Amino acid sequence: MTALLIFGISIFAGFLGSLLGLGGGAILIPALTLGFGIHIRYAVGAGLIAAIATSSGAAASYVRERMTNIRIAIFLEIATTLGALVGVWVSGFLKSDVLYVLFGMVLLHSAYMMGRKGDASSRSESLGSRVEDPWANRFRLNSSYPDASLRREVAYQVTQVPLGFLYMVMAGVLSGLLGIGSGLLKVLAMDRTMGLPIKVSSATSNFMIGVTAAASAGFYFLRGDVIPDLAGPVALGVLIGSMVGARLMPRLPAHQIRRLFVVVIVAVAAQMILKGLR
Repeated sequence: MTALLIFGISIFAGFLGSLLGLGGGAILIPALTLGFGIHIRYAVGAGLIAAIATSSGAAASYVRERMTNIRIAIFLEIATTLGALVGVWVSGFLKSDVLYVLFGMVLLHSAYMMGRKGDASSRSESLGSRVEDPWANRFRLNSSYPDASLRREVAYQVTQVPLGFLYMVMAGVLSGLLGIGSGLLKVLAMDRTMGLPIKVSSATSNFMIGVTAAASAGFYFLRGDVIPDLAGPVALGVLIGSMVGARLMPRLPAHQIRRLFVVVIVAVAAQMILKGLR
C-alpha cells in the first residue's frame, strides 16, 4: 500500500514537474519526508532519480515539438553540472535539520518569484526579448518556436547570458545539495534574466535537469542514499506523469497552473521549515 501511494504521488509530481520544468523534486521530497517519515537524505536520493525520470519522459516530446533550445541547454549545462558537484560535496557537511530549513527557504523564494511573474511572462511568451546580446549572437542562442495557442512561429532573442550562466551554477549547487532538479531556478533564470518565453524555458529546463541530476545521483548512490525499493516506484510514477504533462503543457494556460503551484509550494515550505526547527 505504501509503495502504491508513493507511486501515485510520483505521478502527480512528474506531471507538475514536466509542466513547469521542475523535475518533480519540489513536490516529491516533502511528500516523502512529511507524509511517509522517510529520512531526507534518502528522499533526496529518490528526488534525483525522479529528476532524471522527468527529463527522460518530457524532453523527447519537447524536442520533437521544437520548443527546446538545445544550444542554450548544452551551454548552461556546463554551469549546472559544475555546481551540482560542489553541492554534493557540501551536503556531506550539513545536518538534516539544516537541509530541511534550507529546502523550505528555497521553496518560499521560488514561490515568491513565481507569484511576481504575472503578466510579464505572458508578454514575453508572445513577444520574446528584443534586446541583442553579443554572447547570444556569438553562440547562436537566439531561436524561435511554434506556439499552438498563437498559431504562429514566435522568435525570441536571448539576453544577459553571463548572468544566466552564474545563476545556473547556483541552481546546480542546490540540485546537488537538496536532491532537486533545481528546474524552478533554471526556469526563472531563463525566463526573467535571459528573456526566453516561459514555454521555451520550461522545455529547455526539462532537457537539462536529467543531466544535472545524473551528475549528483552517482555520488548519492555510492554513499548508500539511493534505496532501490524507494527509487523504483518513484522513477516509474514520475516517468508516467512527466509524459502526460509534456503532452498537455502546450494546451494549458500557464498562469492558472502557476497560481495553484504557488499555493502548494508555500504550504509545503512552511511544513519543511517547521520540521527543521523542531
